[in-house]
Amino acid sequence: MLNWGMSGHVRSIYIAPEAGAPVRRVERVRAVAGRGLEGDRYWAGVGSFSRWPGPVREVTLIAQEALDEAAGAFGVAVGEGEHRRNLVTEGIDLGSLLKQRFSVGPVQMEGLRICAPCKYLIRVTGQDRIFDALVRRGGLRARVLSSGEIREGDTVVPLAPEAERFALP
Repeated sequence: MLNWGMSGHVRSIYIAPEAGAPVRRVERVRAVAGRGLEGDRYWAGVGSFSRWPGPVREVTLIAQEALDEAAGAFGVAVGEGEHRRNLVTEGIDLGSLLKQRFSVGPVQMEGLRICAPCKYLIRVTGQDRIFDALVRRGGLRARVLSSGEIREGDTVVPLAPEAERFALP
């Protein structure tokens, strides 16, 4: 059983300039409201699934704990960036951010849907079991609500719903 906290942090950041391109790790990235992460394939509109419009591909997150659990349960090794998610977090249950607003450093986001793995990962990693290993561990898709720079080490914190922030004691 994983021990999740009320906040976590960004462990690593990945972007890829176009569909099928290898992801590269960066120490920081600019998030642009309504668009995604600058320099990433979905920010540029050239990702594999860009032909279907909407905010669900602006940013993808995956928990390091989920990657570790997948490795232990299925014996797969998910190498640096092979998960093809933008942000790897640690210490926070990403599922709890579904349909919620949260901050990643100075940037506000909203969790839109669970991020299921795709069969492309089998080709990228050469591991037949990786798809099954990441089912229910694939992370979260989010949209960017405010622009700013995200850095490795930034905190990931749920934000109180709008009504709660302005409620009188």
